[in-house]
Amino acid sequence: MDPRSEVLLRQAELFEGELLLAGLPADDLLGVLPQAHGWSWHAGDQAQLAARFAGRSHFDTQMPKGDYRAAVLFLPKSRELTDYLLQALASRLTGRPLYLVGEKRGGIERASKQLAAYGKPRKLDSARHCQLWSVQIEQAPTTPDLDALAQVYSLQLADGRLQVVSLPGVFAHGRLDRGSALLLEHLDNLPQGHLLDFGCGAGVIGAALKRRYPSSRVSLLDVDAFALASSRLTLARNGLEAELIAGTGIESAPGELAAIVSNPPFHQGVHTHYQASENLLTQAARHLRDGGELRLVANSFLKYPPLIERHLGPCRTLAEAEGFRIYSARR
Repeated sequence: MDPRSEVLLRQAELFEGELLLAGLPADDLLGVLPQAHGWSWHAGDQAQLAARFAGRSHFDTQMPKGDYRAAVLFLPKSRELTDYLLQALASRLTGRPLYLVGEKRGGIERASKQLAAYGKPRKLDSARHCQLWSVQIEQAPTTPDLDALAQVYSLQLADGRLQVVSLPGVFAHGRLDRGSALLLEHLDNLPQGHLLDFGCGAGVIGAALKRRYPSSRVSLLDVDAFALASSRLTLARNGLEAELIAGTGIESAPGELAAIVSNPPFHQGVHTHYQASENLLTQAARHLRDGGELRLVANSFLKYPPLIERHLGPCRTLAEAEGFRIYSARR
């Protein structure tokens, strides 16, 4: 069981009545707390929770409806996302307790100070490098408007200006990261057909692909509900249409793709996590049609070419700049 869940269960006697667990990991907590419901924005966790606890977990960027007697937030990495989630939860818990649990190295002590906007925070427990805090909601805020928290920035690309809409918690919130900037410069000469932006984030690559290849079908895939909501806003802001897929990894992608284009993630929370990226490299061939191309950007220190060549084909380096490389291989 996740150490944050274990710390929470040390204080299980606190939780009476309907309880909402926001951002809970895919572990046994819903089984141990039969009165609890989950709110997840991670497609992988949601898939596991839905399979084991049907109807008891909700995948969305918005807090699920319900008369909750208390709520627990599993601390996310982003401070901006924490602000939004705490406000969303506190707005529905007047006179009721809100709990915050997280790892010390994930910033739980800093985040606990954010509880002071709603009442007097108290530390209830500390174990396994995690802490559990609580606050009785005395000053309930208004329900936050997620779209109003979006940050919008513009990019001048070769085919015109592109506006990107970024929501709290999304990778490189409010800015263009260096890897994506390099990839945007190398989107030419892709095979015609169905194109996939894998790990789409705010949708900058997917939107650029759809505008550059308007006759191609374009899909954007991400594990995170906030990323998919950002991508939807980015597409709409630029008058573009594409398919959005909530998926756990490349295994959730369609088949017979003409190209997979990606700035793949390798961080999950405070941890470095390469599994999704390595799965992309080892399984891309299953989703590409004959002659289909994998094109991605990666930090130069990552040893991706051997994996690509072992599972797909000869790997070319199309560009290198500022610690990043663009790799390309065809099936």
